[in-house]
Amino acid sequence: MKPSIQLGLSQQLKMTPQLQQAIKLLQLSALELQVEVQQALEANFMLEVDETQPDERTVGEGEIPLSDEVAVPAVNDINNEHEVQMATESMPDDLPVDAAWDDIYEPTIAYSSSNGASGQDTDWLMRQSQDETLHDHLAWQLAMARFIPSDRLIAEAIIDDLNQDGYLSSCLQDVITALDMTEVDLADAEMVLHRIQHFDPPGIAARDLRECLLIQARLLPASFDEREHAIELLQHHFDLLAACDEVQLCRRLFVGQDELREILSLIRSLNPRPGASIADDSTRYIEPDVYVSKHAGRWRVELNANIMPRLRIHQGYANLVRRADTSRDNAMLKQHLQEARWLIKSLRSRNETILRVANTILEMQRDFFELGDEAMKPLVLKTVAEAVDMHESTISRVTMQKYMHTPRGVYEFKHFFSSHVGTVGGGEVSATAVRASIKKLIQSEPVKKPLSDNKIAALLADQGFKVARRTVAKYRESMMIPPSNERKRLL
Repeated sequence: MKPSIQLGLSQQLKMTPQLQQAIKLLQLSALELQVEVQQALEANFMLEVDETQPDERTVGEGEIPLSDEVAVPAVNDINNEHEVQMATESMPDDLPVDAAWDDIYEPTIAYSSSNGASGQDTDWLMRQSQDETLHDHLAWQLAMARFIPSDRLIAEAIIDDLNQDGYLSSCLQDVITALDMTEVDLADAEMVLHRIQHFDPPGIAARDLRECLLIQARLLPASFDEREHAIELLQHHFDLLAACDEVQLCRRLFVGQDELREILSLIRSLNPRPGASIADDSTRYIEPDVYVSKHAGRWRVELNANIMPRLRIHQGYANLVRRADTSRDNAMLKQHLQEARWLIKSLRSRNETILRVANTILEMQRDFFELGDEAMKPLVLKTVAEAVDMHESTISRVTMQKYMHTPRGVYEFKHFFSSHVGTVGGGEVSATAVRASIKKLIQSEPVKKPLSDNKIAALLADQGFKVARRTVAKYRESMMIPPSNERKRLL
């Protein structure tokens, strides 16, 4: 074949900066969107926060109405990229940004910490906002207690070795070995460990569950009638308690079934994870994007106006733009104005898309809102994409980190999407409904003889669900429910 030059026409997808911005805003969570908008307000003087109510907004004198803005395609109209490119040819790819504060102003006041030798600044507001961890809580108690220097080193090593639940991760001999202290023996370490186990919270620094519960039982007041029996059970018959052997426990403790019931009730009141009672993570709050409510027998979806940023064009700066002027300053004003218009349009497109998807989910999962998880229907992204005439990738971005406030609780959009499970009659049922049925069966099972996975599969088959035993086990583990032998209880 000889090389030749041929002329041909082809269409290809090109992601313009404006379309990339719209897609980026669509997949941001509510908190991330607020940060993004705040950065845009700081970088673009053409933007300002619209603090007026929707019914108070009017077009003022000299204000540019919305009809003068460039029409921005919706985020899902990716296939119509040629029109997007034609509408945004005048917008440059590189937009100016404001200078950093430190580039202009120099700090004149330096705050030093109370320890002058450290030479480091202390952020007192940051220190006050930090949550207290388990290590901090125990270190404070250690600082208030009296220890000789060698014992204090052992105590610090023990506290450092505790996990989040408050248990000693390594054996005590390994803790001593890591200290590399020849003058310390195991007996000294045992004494230090015993003192730490009396710190708050009760049961801390235990080596196993039996020791953790035993420490807490010994700290109970003597007024508890079952205290001595609980200590004896935990100290000498813990294996029978784990095996749920009611007959042997009554024989060993010389008590009846009613008295054994009181002893076990006292043991269950103890905390098996004492370290978890001390906060070690920052609290994360979820702000819903939409509200679903029922009024006059009809369901409706509303956007959360408290988290949706309302922006508008600063008319004082917009009026400075001169249409026929080609100066450098006027070109800069036009760039900022066009960028501000694109951001406002992208935010509106984002809100409209979220509202459309939320309404579609409400229509397709109406039985869930009426009856609960057991009425959840199978739903995939493709079904919603076809209903709203969008691409699956757009639906995936909309449902990412978006939350819906319903009368049954706050759910992520992705909660309403689940795979399907076959039924005996040849139909399909949502995997969420199957999980809800499994959880309901386990909650109503007899405590002395819990249901096995095979029995649960048989009961689900009676309800019309075609579920194998391994599927039941997979769903049960996903809900953090232990197997039947671990769910067995004496009461």
